Amino acid sequence: MRQNLHVNLDKSMLTRMRNRKGYLSMAICKLKSLLSLSKCNSALVSSSIRAFSSAQNVGFIGLGNMGSRMANNLIKAGFRLTVHDLNSDVLEMFSQMGVPTKKTPYEVSEASDVVITMLPTSAHVIDVYTGPNGLLHGGKLLRPWLLLDSSTIDPQTSRNLSATVTNYILREKKGEWEKPFKLDAPVSGSVTAAEAGTLTFMVGGSEEAFLAAKPLLFSMGKSAIYCGGAGSGSAAKICNNLALAVSMLGISEALALGQSLGVSASTLTNIFNCSSARCWSSDAYNPVPGLMEGVPSSGDYNGGFASKLMAKDLNLAVESAKLAGCKYPLTSQAQKIYTELCSVGHEAKDFSCAFRHYYSGIDEPHDQ
Repeated sequence: MRQNLHVNLDKSMLTRMRNRKGYLSMAICKLKSLLSLSKCNSALVSSSIRAFSSAQNVGFIGLGNMGSRMANNLIKAGFRLTVHDLNSDVLEMFSQMGVPTKKTPYEVSEASDVVITMLPTSAHVIDVYTGPNGLLHGGKLLRPWLLLDSSTIDPQTSRNLSATVTNYILREKKGEWEKPFKLDAPVSGSVTAAEAGTLTFMVGGSEEAFLAAKPLLFSMGKSAIYCGGAGSGSAAKICNNLALAVSMLGISEALALGQSLGVSASTLTNIFNCSSARCWSSDAYNPVPGLMEGVPSSGDYNGGFASKLMAKDLNLAVESAKLAGCKYPLTSQAQKIYTELCSVGHEAKDFSCAFRHYYSGIDEPHDQ
């Protein structure tokens, strides 16, 4: 009996050891497979980044308040720029800095490995891409391997342009790439952030192209977030600005109501900033003149993000919500308020001016 017990135990232990050995072997194989895949992906990313680092010729189209400052940061980072804008004075300024200027987007495309656009509306972007002298004017062969649009436009236009770009072929292969990429990469941040190089990019399109473009993006910003496929960056920007508009109006309405009820905006701001109402519109961009230095409200609402641009972005949000079949009561109300502000002459004022010009809020000295 005792001998049989030992035999059975030995067999049982042997079986367990064989099973463990089998599991260990399987685990090692799986680990090797994962390491191999990781090396493959790393090589792909490294190849992409090398492809970008060899493309130092960057075209920039749209040299307004934001674009001109973004372009300047690219120059500081060592990129060779070629630029185009409808404003001849701006072109002259860049020309005096030694930057080549071109008369059309197509000429920029022919001189560039990467082209960035920063334009006011969807219509402008479509014209720059597909117009008579647009980026895609020269047949199906394209020099730039990357077209990066930082304009705030509707997601469908971004998707349509990305689909159009896929029909083109690179004149010269870039590493393993035979076709150009299009990324939608709108930004969050003011003119001050554009000048300081602290913008946030919201990027939609090929993730491989996004990874390769990071050196470019981080020459103009502090953060770059991949949002998904084509149009996702544009969608994220619309959602961000919708939330920003509603937040600013909510803070402005509450502060103006508080003043009417005998509580100073200064007191309410202190409460908001250490309680559940705390938000960027309260603690970093307060709309009450006199409460915070270095923000548009302290300078008669000059500079910053113009009300007309907020109205435009809210129009995009409303149209996107309709297409998606989503409810949008707050978006609709915010749209009406900023449209009204623009119609009575405040279109160039920062969007925080709603506190004074819509809610009739009162300026306050900081020590009130």
